[in-house]
Amino acid sequence: MSSAKKTGIFFLSLAVLVALGGAVACQKKAAEGQAAEVQTTVNEFDGTVRAALGRYMYLSTAQGFDIVLPGLDAATLVGKNVKIKGNLLIEHPPIFLADSVELKDASGAASSVYTRSQEFQADDFIEFKAREAVPTLAITGVTKPEEWEGKGQVKIYGKLQKGDVTYIVLSDDKGKEMAKIIVDSFTNYASYYLDKLRLFDKFWFYLNVKDSVDKKIRPKTKEIFHADVVGIGLF
Repeated sequence: MSSAKKTGIFFLSLAVLVALGGAVACQKKAAEGQAAEVQTTVNEFDGTVRAALGRYMYLSTAQGFDIVLPGLDAATLVGKNVKIKGNLLIEHPPIFLADSVELKDASGAASSVYTRSQEFQADDFIEFKAREAVPTLAITGVTKPEEWEGKGQVKIYGKLQKGDVTYIVLSDDKGKEMAKIIVDSFTNYASYYLDKLRLFDKFWFYLNVKDSVDKKIRPKTKEIFHADVVGIGLF
């Protein structure tokens, strides 16, 4: 191939790459614009309540949102067909604060079951924008308490195991059980996410590290410390 042809092919390839890069940038800008528009215009959802606990509710028609109903036990609406009006809280994504809820019967007729009288309080809610700052806990075994003691709030990837004692089970790279964290409590927000993500086996657990298990017991039971779970998610 001549030098001139090689040069021509190089510049043609470069032009294609530039064009593709420009197209991707435009698509990204358009998507961001659409997201911003959704954030400011979406104010109601219709659908069946798939998961709910405390003030939190999930609709499959509102994927990506956690609907909050201050002052209501949302679990009473599980399985019900509802219409919800409210607003996305831009400062607290992905919270959609419900202003009203209507219950729809088989004929489509609606009756009011909730009108908001309280503001959103972020007491047991872990801000998505704050999750990146939570350090990841790296556990390599049961004999190294320095890996977890004094760490405060952390996140760790594992599998929940329920029984007389509830554990977060940690596995090594080969899938072999390596250690267990004893769960003392869940916040309502964490328990709600357990129900919402029930089709998944493993999650990221956001937890507060508490007391270590006695070092004499750890090798036998693989239990390493106690913790309170304050959040659960896929990231």
